[in-house]
Amino acid sequence: MSGQQDCAVVIIGGGPCGLVLAIELGRRGVPTILLEEKTSPVRFPAANATQARTMEHYRRLGFAHKLRAQGLPGDYPTDITYFTRFSAYELARFKLPSARAASDMVKTMTGSWSAAELPHRVSQMYVEDILRSEAAAQPSVSIRYGWRMTGMSQDEHGVSIEAETADGGRHTLRAAYAMGADGSRSPVRKAMELSFVGEGSTSRDFMGGPMSSLWFRSGKLYDNIPHPKAWTYWTVNADRRSCLFAINGRDEFLFHTQLREGERHEDISDAEAPTLFHRALGAPLDIEIISRATWNAGYTLVADGFRRGRVFIGGDAAHLFTPTGGLGYNTAVEDAVNLGWKLAAMVKDWGGPKLLDSYQTERQALAKRNTGYARSFADSVGLFVPAPEIEDDSVAGVAARKTAGDHLNAHARAEFNIPGITFGGRYDGSAVIVSDGTAPPPDSANTYVATACPGGRAPHLWLGDGRSLYDAFGFEFTLLRLGTRAPDAAPFEAAGKAQGLPLTTIDVPSDEARDLYAADLALIRPDQIVAWRGNSAGNAVNVLRKATGH
Repeated sequence: MSGQQDCAVVIIGGGPCGLVLAIELGRRGVPTILLEEKTSPVRFPAANATQARTMEHYRRLGFAHKLRAQGLPGDYPTDITYFTRFSAYELARFKLPSARAASDMVKTMTGSWSAAELPHRVSQMYVEDILRSEAAAQPSVSIRYGWRMTGMSQDEHGVSIEAETADGGRHTLRAAYAMGADGSRSPVRKAMELSFVGEGSTSRDFMGGPMSSLWFRSGKLYDNIPHPKAWTYWTVNADRRSCLFAINGRDEFLFHTQLREGERHEDISDAEAPTLFHRALGAPLDIEIISRATWNAGYTLVADGFRRGRVFIGGDAAHLFTPTGGLGYNTAVEDAVNLGWKLAAMVKDWGGPKLLDSYQTERQALAKRNTGYARSFADSVGLFVPAPEIEDDSVAGVAARKTAGDHLNAHARAEFNIPGITFGGRYDGSAVIVSDGTAPPPDSANTYVATACPGGRAPHLWLGDGRSLYDAFGFEFTLLRLGTRAPDAAPFEAAGKAQGLPLTTIDVPSDEARDLYAADLALIRPDQIVAWRGNSAGNAVNVLRKATGH
């Protein structure tokens, strides 16, 4: 069953994970076919937060600026706010900068938030528009809409994908590798005989059960909320817990509310649906329904494997999150980033036999970490029980609101100020990380301590010419020569050339950089992870071989 290949990689699924993988492969000239069952994009504002690390990857790929221009107006505040009802008492507010302010602030921030990019609040449907455009622009990538995988098999030489087109046509595609980015019900995962492990359902007063979502349009909503504008509005009362996202900062909003026991989304008509929103608002308001959806909150699930032979899974096919923390979509993007360069290395013959094994080792551990953080945030907000008198105009009501405000102010800072989660994910123990025997700082959600201890994100700094250090990196491996006394890079350059490994050498002759990395040399992977650091180039051959899976 070896046969002639139609491409090097087949991707099943055209959401963020599949599209980013297509872009990563396309940027490397790897022949790729992406199959997407839908004939046209589904328009619904799902995930609404692109974390800073994801923005750094979009910057590396050259389109972070396009994302910054999408979503809310440049001067719109991205505050997180909590109310008894949207038109009633404000309980807590966590102030966050607008997109324009974030672009200015990032070059002045230090410590935990020393980064090339800050987070951006934008609906996933806008993100996917850009990802589709970027993927389609890659000459080596073919996107096939209306193609559904119906079967899959593999042998030692490659993978065969059976597919059916929207017009009933049947095709067989042959590739070296395949990636299932085909959602929570993933046919690829099932064909691989992999299963989810973890919590499939958790009951909470909020973010733990069936959720009903309403995407609507109203030009008068802000007139009915007597508080400064925000990105998200949450209600906390004894009646019904809900949240509201500003989509375009003008007249489009996404409303989520948890259904109570016995309620079913399908039993709520379009005429009745606005009443759920009116209860959260605390006032009547004419709204135009754009679309409705239902989903379940409370998942903490990670697949028991991310690889079987030449087939991989990522995104929702590999892990399911409760959306608190906004970690699901961002984790999916990093799955694609991690796998993209490794598949390309195998296709181009500079990757070794252990390289593809490292995808599961690295990403499965990160998925377990991140789903755990998301669950803790869901517990913090969803298990909080407001006092019955929280809406009362009374002494007891004032006290109840104070208690809720204290909890929610602390919660917001815990959930939405997460540089430790964003930047602190690590690949310790991976076969392609060259340990130097040092230990990284403890993992902490709300604090990130930059470290060049191999296995984590390369420490960031701004260069003297105003560029981010990341802008100086090569697209594949980068060797940093740090400080004014760094050894000659020739042994690494010679070893890289002998191995066929794309390697860029960058000189950063500053004491600040040398102190930040605590070494004279550092080897940075294509995904901006420190693979090795040291003070001598004498072991260059072995370092490069281990970092590439040999």
